[in-house]
Amino acid sequence: MKIMELMNHDLIFHQPDLVPPSDDDVAEAVTYFATATRTGKQWAATAELPGGRIVQSQGTSWADVKRNVCQLIFDALRDEPEVIGVHVAPADSEAKAALAAVVEARQARVLAEQAERDAVRHAARLLTAQGWTTRDVGSAMRLSHQRISQILKESSV
Repeated sequence: MKIMELMNHDLIFHQPDLVPPSDDDVAEAVTYFATATRTGKQWAATAELPGGRIVQSQGTSWADVKRNVCQLIFDALRDEPEVIGVHVAPADSEAKAALAAVVEARQARVLAEQAERDAVRHAARLLTAQGWTTRDVGSAMRLSHQRISQILKESSV
């Protein structure tokens, strides 16, 4: 019989909590979209800017072409608007959909991890308030009693 190693549930507490931005942290940003195509060993990216201006860049790797098109967009706009975002996507619709699915799955994972941290914090507070020991709470949630104590200290701050 194989014994499976249990998942380390403590690892999600090594990630920062999601903190909603305050009104002071929010800057108006404009996102520009570029399409990238691979031909041979080169990537080429094209983006349309306001006024019908087009910027085109090349690179030998995805990272190169993305960095190059971002720089060209930034240079063409001359700091207007103050904050820009650049989204580079493959021209191929199947590749674009595959990468979008990766981004969506990662976003879902981040939200799920935050939901788990929130649920653990709530359960730790509730169960200890009912008289459970930190060892029992930790055992029930497959966390160490030290982690439960840490969670309870953070909750009281």
